Amino acid sequence: MLKNKKLLFLSLILFVISIALNFPFPHKYPYGESVASILNIPIQMENGLHIVGITSLLFLITSLFFLSKSFKKHKGRFILLGIVCALFLPHFLADTYQKTFATGIYAISYEVETSECSFDMISDNTMQAICEFSFINNNSWDNVSFDINFYETYLFEEDVNMLSLLGINAPYNVAIKAKENKHVKIETMIDISDIKNHVDSGTASHVNIIIESGEKMRKL
Repeated sequence: MLKNKKLLFLSLILFVISIALNFPFPHKYPYGESVASILNIPIQMENGLHIVGITSLLFLITSLFFLSKSFKKHKGRFILLGIVCALFLPHFLADTYQKTFATGIYAISYEVETSECSFDMISDNTMQAICEFSFINNNSWDNVSFDINFYETYLFEEDVNMLSLLGINAPYNVAIKAKENKHVKIETMIDISDIKNHVDSGTASHVNIIIESGEKMRKL
């Protein structure tokens, strides 16, 4: 059934590279974007196309092409298996690692879907911000302490500051016990007297955060 071992080996190498580029850990975005940032390679083109995503897709297509040339029979089955693995394997591996081997902040899962921040002006120069988050200490048998900071995903010149306002009083320390699922509430008063472009009131969901502990950092 196997026709060419060299092409199969090459296919597996390209497939692993594609999976690594899409590996969703330790940050919210794929691992390939972290590597691109370190190497000062643009992550996104001016027209909005993601370079890392396109590169990963090209590696995957090429690996599937070589995979089909490696076998005499059942080519369609192997290609379908490769596509299924490419779709689900990165998230499965990341989730398995967090729940078995990860320690410290790498064992922390952030439930972004339930996160929310609200902003209200209480005086001409003061804003009250209240944020609620949920974290899970998946694997670590030790208590985990980390600092929370905030960042805007895409902030254009015409956008108003919202989450970045929380950075004025940051970081905010959080401690989670071993194997604990913890709901965290942060309340802070923000001096916005020197901030020209800001919200007067509003809410933000699916909040982007940064957690840090020592030299370790994750964007979630």
